[in-house]
Amino acid sequence: MTSPIELLHEGRFLRLLRNGHWEYVQRVRARGAAFIVAVTDADEIVLVEQFRVPLQARTIELPAGIIGDEVQFADEAIEAAAARELEEETGFRAARVEHLLTGPTAPGLTTEMLHLILATGLRRVHDGGGVAGEDITVHVVPLPEVDAWLGHKAAEGLQVEPRIYAGLRFAERRRR
Repeated sequence: MTSPIELLHEGRFLRLLRNGHWEYVQRVRARGAAFIVAVTDADEIVLVEQFRVPLQARTIELPAGIIGDEVQFADEAIEAAAARELEEETGFRAARVEHLLTGPTAPGLTTEMLHLILATGLRRVHDGGGVAGEDITVHVVPLPEVDAWLGHKAAEGLQVEPRIYAGLRFAERRRR
């Protein structure tokens, strides 16, 4: 049985809630987050590098974005949000986007749901880099070299986001 949910704090993007002894976070306006496994026709995966304030470190991640957090995108479909975020962050436009799975992002911390999306038929339309306030570096890595490349980045001190490995499972399955 759960206790009444108590609002501890609400900011512009997040609210902190308590249910009994459990404190957790909920996004104020969002319907989840799209994480994109973007694979080129040359069997390369598209990854992004950016500084993440909570970690005070640069990270290597799948391209991703919050779904429905901005008023103009409040009712946007998951696949459309993923395609838009991929193009904003990486400069790649996808001919096809496929919703692979949905699940909790960090179930002990947040109510946010992750939507893993496969993007294929990629065409470069600009350099990427994100929107104002984002400083994203785009990496296009051949799939056969990605494990060594990620190991090298980790050895350089970058944080490698583990969702990449889940995305690689789907990318490899696609190659078979």
